[in-house]
Amino acid sequence: MILAKVLGNIVATQKNSRYDNARVMLCEQITPEGESAGNTVLALDAVDAGVGDTVLIVQEGWSASTVATGKAGAAIDSAIVGVVDHIDLLEK
Repeated sequence: MILAKVLGNIVATQKNSRYDNARVMLCEQITPEGESAGNTVLALDAVDAGVGDTVLIVQEGWSASTVATGKAGAAIDSAIVGVVDHIDLLEK
């Protein structure tokens, strides 16, 4: 799983019919401390995340496709599966 911050929406005028009701979000990977990890990813939103939300992204074909579209077998690499409310780090 990847911890990320939602940067914005991606608009596609044409897309596969399996994704008709799905939103594509641009997300930036972050560390548990909230710092940028320097990587961005496109992910289908399965939990109604919004811009600025901290989210959990799954990057595994079967999980991503099933969660994001409700149908197994869709060609999806990444899906937002959770909105993070709070990160509690243990002291070192």
